[in-house]
Amino acid sequence: MSLSINELRILLVEPSDVQRKVIKHHLSQAQLTETRGASTIAEAKTLIREWQPDIVTSAMYFEDGTAHQLIDFIQESQLEDTVHFMLVSSEHRPDQLEQFKQAGIVAILPKPFSIQQLERAIKATVDLIEPESVELNLFDVEDLRVLLVDDSVTSLHALRRVFENMGVEHVVESNNAPAAIEILNQQSFDLIVTDFNMPEMSGSEFAQHVRQDPSHAHTPILMVTAQANELQVTNIKQSGVDALTDKPFEPATLKKLLVSLLDQ
Repeated sequence: MSLSINELRILLVEPSDVQRKVIKHHLSQAQLTETRGASTIAEAKTLIREWQPDIVTSAMYFEDGTAHQLIDFIQESQLEDTVHFMLVSSEHRPDQLEQFKQAGIVAILPKPFSIQQLERAIKATVDLIEPESVELNLFDVEDLRVLLVDDSVTSLHALRRVFENMGVEHVVESNNAPAAIEILNQQSFDLIVTDFNMPEMSGSEFAQHVRQDPSHAHTPILMVTAQANELQVTNIKQSGVDALTDKPFEPATLKKLLVSLLDQ
């Protein structure tokens, strides 16, 4: 049975009463009426534990902490597969947003956000909750071999979940590029998905190494990046990457990229 949008439970965590009312109105316009509110980190933790919402929509800063603590609480409670996090913030500094992007959250919405931005974020959440297999002309999805490379454990978990929801059964993870190279020395893959910002060896350097290896020179490479300026994007493209997408990523976007990379 398909999940209805108005069945989603939304926990709105926002210190401002006025902002909470405004965002709740936007949620109502998007047919999201099953909502509860919290004004502090402590209240939010209690509701997450007792109510277990489908989505936590949270501001960044509170008198008793920051949204980072909510993400940590969700992960420590082993609820990351059922409680999805969405940041709503006027914060625009890359260094402040980096940790959120690496944490596998479903979206970062600006203040103020549009109904269209909200609906896209909700659609991304529904795609995570309700698995939908991808059909390919040239491959059986369940036979695809995918290598995920990312130094963030939470990002790896989020990527794995998206690919498994598509029907991919053979997923191998590596938390750094040198270890991924060792894996590639032992086995082959139909698709490589790598982060850009990694210690020891960047995603671009890793992609260049893969392209220089005759055994993997033609394996499609998808790069997922939380932060890349114009010059870095140029370097990424020159390193032999076949496609590039942002963090946080939308499952629908990854599905489209999967089809475009493998059904050529």
